[in-house]
Amino acid sequence: MAFTRATGKHRAPCRMTRRGAKAVGIATLATTGVIGSLASPALAADTEATATDTGLSQIIAIEGDLADRIDAQADAQRQQADAAAKAKAKAAVDAKKKAEAKAEKAKAAAKAKKARESEARAARSAERARLGTFQLPVAGSYVSTGYKSSGSLWSSGSHSGIDFHAASGSSVVAVGAGTVVEAGWGGAYGNNIVLRMTDGTYTQYGHLSSIAVSVGQSVGQGQRIGLSGATGNATGPHLHFEARTTPSYGSDMDPVAYLRAHGVTV
Repeated sequence: MAFTRATGKHRAPCRMTRRGAKAVGIATLATTGVIGSLASPALAADTEATATDTGLSQIIAIEGDLADRIDAQADAQRQQADAAAKAKAKAAVDAKKKAEAKAEKAKAAAKAKKARESEARAARSAERARLGTFQLPVAGSYVSTGYKSSGSLWSSGSHSGIDFHAASGSSVVAVGAGTVVEAGWGGAYGNNIVLRMTDGTYTQYGHLSSIAVSVGQSVGQGQRIGLSGATGNATGPHLHFEARTTPSYGSDMDPVAYLRAHGVTV
């Protein structure tokens, strides 16, 4: 006997139908207490949501901590940059002050050097003036016998110098600064002294009663070199004075003009 299928399509229950049946079955089991001890679908959903919230909170917390670290690092970098800028500015100010101080020091040194040079020039000028200024060999005296006076008293026939009136023992001084090149007996001049003056000329002092200097000695203007007298070829006490171009006899020049050229009134 043949079997025939009823008219119409016969299909397996669809997925939705199976899920619905499964849900009904679970509900029934839950109602009857068969799976009462199992968690309900709502509890499972709550647990899953809680886990999701916890993970998100952790992510948010990590991101916040990272942002704080980035901000802190940025602040540190800004502080370092500010400190470096301040240090650079301070170094520039210090360098400027140092340069200004150095310039002031150099300026002060140049000023001091200029002042020293000026003082040195003034001192040299004063020294030249002192050395160039002469005085009479016998204070307050006058010329008793002139230059080139003629007569038998002089072997050359004329006077090679001038005579200054001076009592015996009067102080005789150097008319200017110089060096002693002769000091001793000079024949007709008696005791005599010859000085080499600072300008290269020579002066002679004759007929002295005593000599107070020695050869090689330096003397200053107005320094006493001996005492007047009448030694040698002399008729009485006086000072014989000559101006010469060399230390030797015969190189004489007009002593009055010589003294006047050096500021002495004769």
